[in-house]
Amino acid sequence: MTPEPSCKDEARIGQKNGIVRQWARRGTRPRQPADQRYENAWLFGAICPARGKAAGLALPFIGTASMQLHIEEISRCVVRGAHAVVLLDRAGWHTTDKLKLPRNISLIFLPSRAPELNPVENVWQFLRANWLSNTVFDGIDHIIDAACSAWNKLAALPDTIRSIGLRKWAHTGQYL
Repeated sequence: MTPEPSCKDEARIGQKNGIVRQWARRGTRPRQPADQRYENAWLFGAICPARGKAAGLALPFIGTASMQLHIEEISRCVVRGAHAVVLLDRAGWHTTDKLKLPRNISLIFLPSRAPELNPVENVWQFLRANWLSNTVFDGIDHIIDAACSAWNKLAALPDTIRSIGLRKWAHTGQYL
């Protein structure tokens, strides 16, 4: 069975969205929208840097049930005959005994307080900087649509996924 490395995490996307730098004529101050409402959704994402593939879900809730849905989605994306080794943090819904892991997935938990070891953290920065910032969302449906659109744009860019996700220290011989 071929191992298939994967990294998984989730990010809150919502009306308290971030503001990023933007180009403007020297001496001017561009307007940037800001929202004071609190509605949000969660973008669950996993990438396989070696293959440049992504599996994600945008959901209005977070917890064990949403984690189970995402694990099942990752399982569907694993190449037939391969086994996904998924790196993830120690969030409560990641470590619960209530998860039913598919046969083609194993979980490896990263050390506590070490988000820099998970390449998906950089995916969130990329999505926010390119498609999710400087936006005022109308409501939960708009948030989920924007999260899905951003994720689908990323999933269509395998070289970008590789660029964001590959770590020199994490290569195995068969993926070079």
